[in-house]
Amino acid sequence: MSNMDNQNMASTSGFAKGLFIGGLIGAAAALLFAPKPGRDLRSDLSEKMTVVSDKTKDVASVVSSKATDLAKTVSTKTADVAKTVSESKDNIVASVTKASADVANEAAKADKEVMDATAQAAKDTQKQLNANS
Repeated sequence: MSNMDNQNMASTSGFAKGLFIGGLIGAAAALLFAPKPGRDLRSDLSEKMTVVSDKTKDVASVVSSKATDLAKTVSTKTADVAKTVSESKDNIVASVTKASADVANEAAKADKEVMDATAQAAKDTQKQLNANS
C-alpha cells in the first residue's frame, strides 16, 4: 500500500476512535446529569454502551469495506499502468528495430552505389590511360 493509503486508513481509524470515544463521553454526560436512581442509571449506561458499541461495529465494517475496495482499485490501476507501460515499451522496441533495419538497408545501398561508382571511375580512368598510351 502506498503512503497515502496508509494515511487514509490511519485517519479513518482515528475518526472511528474519535466517534467511539465521543459517543461514550456524550452518553455518560447525558446520564450523569439526569437525576435517576443507581439501578436505572446502570441500566441506561448499559443500553447506551450497547448502542455505541453497535454503531462502532457498523463504522468499522464500513471502513473495512472501503479500505478493501480502495486496495482493489489501487491494485487494478497499478496492473493497468504496468500493462500500458509494457505495451508502450514493446511498441518502442519494434519501432527502433524497424528503424535500425531501414538505416542498415539504406547504408548497404549507399555503400553498393559508392562501390559501383568507384569501380566505374576506375574503369573510366583505365580506359583513358590506355587511350593516351
